[in-house]
Amino acid sequence: MRLSSQGKELFIAASRDLGLNLTGQFELFDQLFDLLTESNQKMNLTGLTSEPEIVLKHFIDSLSCLRSNRLEGTLRVIDVGTGAGFPGLPLCIARPQLEVVLIDATRKKIGFVEKVLEALALPNAYTLWGRAEDLGHQTAHREEYDRVVTRAVSTLSTLYELCLPLLRVGGYLIAQKGVEAQSEVAASGTALEKLGGKLVESVWLELPIIGDSRCLVIVEKTSPTPAKYPRRPGMPEKNPLS
Repeated sequence: MRLSSQGKELFIAASRDLGLNLTGQFELFDQLFDLLTESNQKMNLTGLTSEPEIVLKHFIDSLSCLRSNRLEGTLRVIDVGTGAGFPGLPLCIARPQLEVVLIDATRKKIGFVEKVLEALALPNAYTLWGRAEDLGHQTAHREEYDRVVTRAVSTLSTLYELCLPLLRVGGYLIAQKGVEAQSEVAASGTALEKLGGKLVESVWLELPIIGDSRCLVIVEKTSPTPAKYPRRPGMPEKNPLS
């Protein structure tokens, strides 16, 4: 099922509210909507099912990462816990100069993302089925990325341990959070210091049209992460650093 004319107008208007002109890329977003809604009937990829929800809370929410002003140019990006491909897929479409790796521990979700990459012929994106705790100890991935993006995965203390080992020194983590960001930032400072990161800023914004509050927590990798991190799978979630 393709986007209706109202859905197209909603997408174009909301993306312009973010300062983006994506008219030329609309066909790819339209195809993504079609693939997501079709596959979701069989695979339960997302709880968001209406056209406005998918447009605003998946597509536009993902694109709000660009408000960080740290996703321009030729960069190697990894999307940790991508799920059905968010925010990674919209970023691939909007910024084709990015090289984006999308990782998730759920095989069916990675299978869906692979299907999308093939259907949309996106040459700048790749998938990995696995856990960030394992990836962070592999030489092909440890401290190899310019940017890490992540959305609605876990608390900041846990996210820092999952994501910072993947970042090169001088790279940035862009973590999408909601209204809980302020309290999580305050509670995660010690974990951030242990892992070699520094809080740069928290960028608050409202999603166009619906006005939901979002916060982009932006962290710079300032020193190498100690070799013992990340801990074994499950530990960052069960026992966050403090």
